Amino acid sequence: MSPHLDAVRVERVWVTGGAVRIAACTRESTVACPDCGHGSARVHSRYCRTLADVAVGGRPVLIGLSVRRLFCDSPGCGRRTFAEQVEGLTVRYRRRSPLLQHLVEMAGVLLAGRGGARLLQILQVPLSRTSVLFHLMRVTLPSAATPRVLGVDDFSLYADVYGTLLVDADTRLPIELWAGRDAGQLAAWLRTHPGVEVVCRDGSLVYRQGITDGAPDAVQVSDRFHLWQGLSRRVSDIAAAHHGCLPAAVPPPEPAVSSANPAELPDEADTPARRHAKRLFETVHAVTDTGRSLHAAARELGLNRRTVGKYARAATWQECVRRSPPRRPTSLDPYLDYLRQRWEEGEHTATVLHQEIVAKGYLGHYQRVKTAIAPLRRGLPIDTPRERPPSPRQVARWITTAPSRRSLHAADALQRLFQHCPELDRTHDLVRQFAAMLDARDAAPLPGWLEQLAAARLPPLASLANAINEDQPAVVQGITTPFSSGVNEGRITDLKLQKRIMAGRAGVPLLRQRVILMALLRRRYP
Repeated sequence: MSPHLDAVRVERVWVTGGAVRIAACTRESTVACPDCGHGSARVHSRYCRTLADVAVGGRPVLIGLSVRRLFCDSPGCGRRTFAEQVEGLTVRYRRRSPLLQHLVEMAGVLLAGRGGARLLQILQVPLSRTSVLFHLMRVTLPSAATPRVLGVDDFSLYADVYGTLLVDADTRLPIELWAGRDAGQLAAWLRTHPGVEVVCRDGSLVYRQGITDGAPDAVQVSDRFHLWQGLSRRVSDIAAAHHGCLPAAVPPPEPAVSSANPAELPDEADTPARRHAKRLFETVHAVTDTGRSLHAAARELGLNRRTVGKYARAATWQECVRRSPPRRPTSLDPYLDYLRQRWEEGEHTATVLHQEIVAKGYLGHYQRVKTAIAPLRRGLPIDTPRERPPSPRQVARWITTAPSRRSLHAADALQRLFQHCPELDRTHDLVRQFAAMLDARDAAPLPGWLEQLAAARLPPLASLANAINEDQPAVVQGITTPFSSGVNEGRITDLKLQKRIMAGRAGVPLLRQRVILMALLRRRYP
């Protein structure tokens, strides 16, 4: 039934109170003294130990084991008596079998306190969440050798509190974790673990100083991912500074067909919002044009000062009208021409039109069709989708993406944007030069590239050039060598998962215990 019971003599097995009980005793064999190792078989006394074992058939198992207390007859040993231990079944002072204790510890590693307690309850091992965490914290962490290649990175514990994670880049296993990210802690750890040859890090000045103090002979590598991330952030800042140029990426709208009779054109001011804006514009200017201040005009008109200022600064009332954002494409757009044709043929019922386009493959709701043909009832054209200008972040993503991997839409938009904004065109050229250095693993063009950054007259790129100049040896290593912090990022992702499993309430010691043991468990059970 249980292989670890082969070392004892089972005398009786019965079921009582919903539990399986086993009565057993040890065999009459010689046992070595735990202090001197001298074998002994002379019995001092016997006593019974009650051990919990893994459940069988959904029932908990209790083992009543009769063990001997033996004399140690070695004259040079200070111990007079000792209790025998059965390998694989008993451990000193423990009331669980090693198999059950391992199950409790692994439940804590995988699911932490509450989740581990729930799983153990299903397995007929009732324990509280605090007991599960207690056993988890008692697990001895394996002693890790000093790594040849060390990865250093920070992670967020909560709010503005950070921690530091050390990873062996060769074995890809976490080594150490502590709260804070100051140079002194890292330098102290490196001094107590001499022999680190390469350290992979980001561009942090704190880690740079800590490595220099603790392991001055180690080669520092500024990770390529963080270099590219820093460049992408600067590109986004440049695109945000030139946000007025971004609408140029949108293709010009097709010219609308003008009506032969100007009287048929709708009046621009013939909406409640436009009439309100025109009336308010005339009222505000009638007061402010007399020389009165904005505060006086706001008090007289009973309006907010910001509203008065907005209308007073406007040259025409059209500037004060809230413009509706461009409509995004929808699943109905391929059927708009058909709806327009059927309307001209005399079919004005939205239900019928919806049924007709459903037969053609439309999967949308009837309400969308009703809304789409509403302008036709007022003699206006159907509102066709208009493309929105890209955001600075989207433009930065287009620029940092390799040309071979860009979509046709992104390539066309960038071509129109570069023709309108030479600064973004220059930024794109510099980004592609740096990408070529990373692809070729060649840092020879780096000094010239940094001079171009400084001469580009773009503040974000100038600040990047200054940062790389201060850390140029590590940047060169990051470009030319295969070392990177990719393993650090993967382990930090695992760390965040463990932190969320514990709802962010785990302290650093518990988090350290779970992160290190979880990595070893995944290595053992991939």
